[in-house]
Amino acid sequence: MASLEGKIAFVTGASSGLGAETARLLSHSGATVFGIARDTGRLAEVFADIDRGAYATTDVSSPQACRDAIAQCVERFGGLDVLINIAGRHQMRRTELMSDDDWADDLAVNLNGPFFLCRAALPHLLARGGNIVNVASIAGVEGQAYSAGYCSAKHGLVGLTRALAVEYTADRLRVNAVCPGGMLTPQIEQFTAPENPNYDLILRSAAPRGMMQPHEVASVIAFLASDDAAAVHGAVYRVDNGKGAG
Repeated sequence: MASLEGKIAFVTGASSGLGAETARLLSHSGATVFGIARDTGRLAEVFADIDRGAYATTDVSSPQACRDAIAQCVERFGGLDVLINIAGRHQMRRTELMSDDDWADDLAVNLNGPFFLCRAALPHLLARGGNIVNVASIAGVEGQAYSAGYCSAKHGLVGLTRALAVEYTADRLRVNAVCPGGMLTPQIEQFTAPENPNYDLILRSAAPRGMMQPHEVASVIAFLASDDAAAVHGAVYRVDNGKGAG
């Protein structure tokens, strides 16, 4: 297990699924964890199991809410070492039927939110030689049917990761991305296909070894967040149970 002893970590989407699993793992690895999500009740349940931590109900699509949450974390714990952007949404839509709101919502949560949080966190991370782990998706490195908004946002998040990695090459900052495949999370349990779908196209996104458990991805995130990954900068890790093998 990667050691994060003494680190202060900020985790988005911490109320369920991969975000909750990551928050717990970071805590068990020695970190103090500040978690955000929209669901206060679920956040409270997750953080009841976390010894050193705090949480705030936050809408990551709001620039001011992101600034306020970062400031709250820094004020509460005295600094920030790790920012992990996990919060996301994925609703399948036929592109010709996507509304303006559908498109805007995909970008707001999956791309705008991580940017707002990176921007707010960077001064604090630079001061402590910290790092950012952006959780994109295999949809950020390949195309998926009925997912124009999601793929565009996740490709953008991979691009943001690489842009920051180049911009801050000479600074004490690391920036990396993780691109998970399908996981057994509450989000996947709520999956709904678009109207009259071609399931052959949807199944092209499936991994040959099947769905993953959130802890299998959380362990990679924890490694990248830790000093064990000191030489890893600008990397885009596929964690996809063999999907990218060919």
